[in-house]
Amino acid sequence: MLATKGYAVKSASSAVEPFSFERRELGPHDVLITIDYCGICHTDIHQTRNEWGNGLYPMVPGHEIVGHVAKVGDKVSKFKAGDAAGVGCFVDACRVCGSCLEHQEQFCENGMTFTYNGKDKQGNLTFGGYSSQIVVDENFVLKINSKLPLERIAPLLCAGITTYSPLKHFGVSKGKKAAIVGLGGLGHMGVKIAVGLGAEVTVLSTSAGKEADAKKLGAHHFAVTTDPQNLQALAGQFDFILDCVSAPHDLNPLLGLLKRDGTMVLVGAPPKPAELYSISLIMGRKRLAGSLIGGIRETQEMLDFCSEKNIGSDVEVIPMQKINEAYERMMKNDVRYRFVIDMKSL
Repeated sequence: MLATKGYAVKSASSAVEPFSFERRELGPHDVLITIDYCGICHTDIHQTRNEWGNGLYPMVPGHEIVGHVAKVGDKVSKFKAGDAAGVGCFVDACRVCGSCLEHQEQFCENGMTFTYNGKDKQGNLTFGGYSSQIVVDENFVLKINSKLPLERIAPLLCAGITTYSPLKHFGVSKGKKAAIVGLGGLGHMGVKIAVGLGAEVTVLSTSAGKEADAKKLGAHHFAVTTDPQNLQALAGQFDFILDCVSAPHDLNPLLGLLKRDGTMVLVGAPPKPAELYSISLIMGRKRLAGSLIGGIRETQEMLDFCSEKNIGSDVEVIPMQKINEAYERMMKNDVRYRFVIDMKSL
């Protein structure tokens, strides 16, 4: 077994604190990655605090992992020692169901194996990227070819693919008008990727103070949604809306901004059910959909696209020892736009 340093929570009410554990020895198809950076996702807070009711403890969070390959199993063909590599939200799947065979492992019908707060096929707890190293099957490791600093790439493994997948699936491209709702960790990546795909992009926000940031990120337009006149002026304007907000909010006015046959996709997960009026969809034959990260092939496609377009996340790098402070700041929206942990601080 491989002795590993990390940070974990021991219960839903405990702080994130130092934790030593063991990774498995390399199998023939395994890759050992020395972790350089790990992004902090809002999911980490939900999971550590058991807000979704599925917490498994001790829990080592982190699913936006980048680093370098330290060693490979004797049958590994995709990676070699020294390669830059990444690991996202899951590290295995059944590989035989319809979704897996169609490269949509995130929808594995037998359940994907989460990078952390899950159990592997042997029934062992999975531990994530708040750690010095990780062992993952080569088929669930991503190649990193970008010249961008690794810390700016780490959040692409969740925030990047979460926004890229629906934008691509629903055909956002040159000539389309797209709106991004919420300018946070997800939303800022949604803006960059939608602009990279060639769309005319508008940011919809409740905060007037975010207009300068929206324009800096590449958005062409900005509107404050708390002003009814702004919503009235934008009625029927958009082919596509990506809703990145995780707080409770009214979806109906946003649906009114879609063109006929337009689509709004939810990637945020508010804690309370939304109230939806059927007329919001009926008038204009509109669609309301959801999207969950992406499969391994699409995640690699996203990384290659971001490399080509020089797209990285806007980050604030912190030492591991400031993780609890970072959680509190995230709860206050005090980050522009993603915290990333420097694992050398371990």
